[in-house]
Amino acid sequence: MTSPHYFLYARKSTDEDDRQILSIESQFTELREFACKERLTIAHEFTESMSAKVPGRPVFNRMIELAEREGPTGLLAWHPDRLARNSVDGGRIVYLLDTGKLSSLKFPTFWFENTPQGKFMLTIAFGQSKYYVDNLIENIWRGLRQKLRRGEFPGKPPVGYLNKPRLRTIVVDPATAPLVRQMFEVYASGRYTLQQIRTLVASWGQGSPAHWPGQQARCGEGRRAGNPPALATVKRLLMNPFYIGMFHFKGELYQGSHEPLIPRELFERVQQVMARRGKAHEKRKHLFPFIGLLRCGECGCAITAERQKGHHYYRCSKKKGPCSQPYVREEALAAQLRLAVHTASLPDAWAEPMLKQIEEWKETEAQASGAAAQLLKDKLAALEAKLDRLLDLQLEAVISREEYTGRKEKLLLEKSAVSARLAEVERQGNHWLEPLARFVRAAHQAHSVASTDNLDSLKEWTIRIGSNLRLAGRTVRLTYENPWRLVAARGKHDDWWRAGDLNPRPRRCERRALPTELAPHTKKVMRVEL
Repeated sequence: MTSPHYFLYARKSTDEDDRQILSIESQFTELREFACKERLTIAHEFTESMSAKVPGRPVFNRMIELAEREGPTGLLAWHPDRLARNSVDGGRIVYLLDTGKLSSLKFPTFWFENTPQGKFMLTIAFGQSKYYVDNLIENIWRGLRQKLRRGEFPGKPPVGYLNKPRLRTIVVDPATAPLVRQMFEVYASGRYTLQQIRTLVASWGQGSPAHWPGQQARCGEGRRAGNPPALATVKRLLMNPFYIGMFHFKGELYQGSHEPLIPRELFERVQQVMARRGKAHEKRKHLFPFIGLLRCGECGCAITAERQKGHHYYRCSKKKGPCSQPYVREEALAAQLRLAVHTASLPDAWAEPMLKQIEEWKETEAQASGAAAQLLKDKLAALEAKLDRLLDLQLEAVISREEYTGRKEKLLLEKSAVSARLAEVERQGNHWLEPLARFVRAAHQAHSVASTDNLDSLKEWTIRIGSNLRLAGRTVRLTYENPWRLVAARGKHDDWWRAGDLNPRPRRCERRALPTELAPHTKKVMRVEL
């Protein structure tokens, strides 16, 4: 009787090229040497990079089908666990041995003969392989449950955060966190669609490493700065509770131990804007950054734009009839908007002492926040007790898993709101000073925005500081909004910023000289509340 030919099968558990890369090579080397030593004829060689814990491996199935067609065949593998780690594939091999389709199995590390005792031992080996996988999965899930109890997210965090593998923690990414905060703040204004936010994100990434998901370059070159992320990615980021210190895992909400990136109030405003808005508008053939910003000063129609000989021109849309207003070049329009933003900005020499004074006020306020903080801590303790009782009810099967998940999510959201309020109070009781500090920092930032070449940012800040924007005689006219009006009207003396007096008595302010096209439309400040 002629000896059967053998199919050599080598497998590793992952399809990633840089993991277990030596596993396949070493298996082939050892198996070929073993075949030579045992005088075995290798008819075909099969290699596969796929886990065997579930049936459905394409290369393995192709090898078994070939063995069924060609008749008595032998299999050569390093160990039975290379062939099967699940009951279906293991049982399939044993059945082929029973029907004679497989005549022999050879392993350098395991003894097998095609006898009842040999098949019994093979079945035990397959069972041990399955037990190893099942036990490994259970240990992994036990570790995941412990991480969830500690509030640790078991995965890669979203953009704005970084994994620290050595410490096994998640920390704020200083490179992308400011961009994420800016994305939330811009969208919360309600003036931008998701498509426009997507374009802004791409412009923010210019000249810096591409950290934004979805910025895949063509031709397999990896990620590249400046490529806009996918629209679905932007929407998913804006709806992700991870940025307020919470996260979803397997459909359940958990309180995270990582640092929140944005205030809860800002996150809720973004969700409200998301709920109100419909689909993003279709992208224009040409991107005109100042579309939707101005109206005609003569007839009140919207200002439209067109491209002529490589330049952008803005003009009245004339939807109400004839209008005598002329065209204006985009460069001239941008220069006037830069001047308007610069007028409402604060230089370093002004912003730094203001922020220092605010910090001194915060220290004074901190002394009065102890009682309020204790009340919030008591409320947090009560919520923790409710969560513990709810878990006991679920473990005792008093309530269903679905009911437990719904109640838990409500309690966690309430706990998150109380925790955010407590954090605010513990930050020296500065809830009334934070808006002032944010405004001073924003006015300081406007100083650099006024010199930027990013026209989208220039438009954003123009909308932020003013209203009733009109274009007449190639001149931009606007009204500064409070509190920007106060900054725009500051005079040569700094007495408008009076320590401890954020609501000064009505008085006249000597205004700084403004461009003639803007000055007639800037209102005088008599009383301002920040």
